[in-house]
Amino acid sequence: MNFAHKLAATVGTVLALAGAQHAAAQGKGLDEPFRDGYKKALAGKTVGFIPVAMGFDLTNGWYLGLKKELEPSGMKVVLRDPNWNTGAGAQAFTALIAEKPAVIVVHNPDVQTYAKLITKAEAEGIYVVQINMRSAQPSTVFVGADWIDVGERGATAVMQACQGKSNKIAIVQGAPTAATSAYTLKGVENVLAKNPQLKLVSNQAADWDATKAKALTQTVLKQHPDLCGIVGFWDGMDIGTAAAIKEAGLTGKVFLATSGGGEQKSACDQVKSGAFDYLVSYDVPTQASNMAAMIKWLVQGGMKPGAARQNIYTTLLPITKENAGAEGTCWKLSAAR
Repeated sequence: MNFAHKLAATVGTVLALAGAQHAAAQGKGLDEPFRDGYKKALAGKTVGFIPVAMGFDLTNGWYLGLKKELEPSGMKVVLRDPNWNTGAGAQAFTALIAEKPAVIVVHNPDVQTYAKLITKAEAEGIYVVQINMRSAQPSTVFVGADWIDVGERGATAVMQACQGKSNKIAIVQGAPTAATSAYTLKGVENVLAKNPQLKLVSNQAADWDATKAKALTQTVLKQHPDLCGIVGFWDGMDIGTAAAIKEAGLTGKVFLATSGGGEQKSACDQVKSGAFDYLVSYDVPTQASNMAAMIKWLVQGGMKPGAARQNIYTTLLPITKENAGAEGTCWKLSAAR
């Protein structure tokens, strides 16, 4: 937009507001001067969503939240589910670029798979919003947890629980190629560096798989029956970690910290049951709302995709037995529909 156009738009807005003020003084109804432009900018625009997979609280919550926030404005949210297959995800991303949506929301399985596709999409005028798991290639917007903070909080909770005990702890990572795991691990390492009394006896990756997490934990507990704490990297995976602790008869003795989206069954109910001792929630509904707000702003504003690199870090909520039953601590997937 050149100077003349900007000036004309400004003058038009001033005149519209002046007219509105006059109408208000006359006791008449008013036309809101920005409403039509907002509706026209959003109407008919498509937002593509590529999760790592559907069928669990995070991706289901984001998808439902995007639809709830965007579709009443005339936007269309389309889903492309690769079902944990990175090759299928890359194909879905490529196909979406060809369809020319206004925005693509992507949940990266690792730091490299979608890197070139993110660059290509933004070069072709499509905004890319990354949710929770980053690519090595930044995009216009990232919405997600501060994973270093998540790691520090989990490790600190374990450190405090281990006081007066063996101080032996273990880490159950997600996928080592995911930025989420690397950043969370850095947070754990920050706490370990400040607490040399802690003894890290195991640091293994379960690839976000509950079955693998259970098997890894079973082995660690056999080797170290006096283990006092475990830092897990995702509640969906750490259901397996908790199962191994329970089968060993060590629930309440081996402190388990994890993180997740804060859904009732996956978070609060698991803490109340004693499966998890501490959980850091990054609040999926708020993340969906943040993404939707940024999408509306980008589509209206006309900024060139990739011209900015914005980040929205989710406020984290620690969940323990003390607050797991409190209203508003967790959200219910059934209520998000």
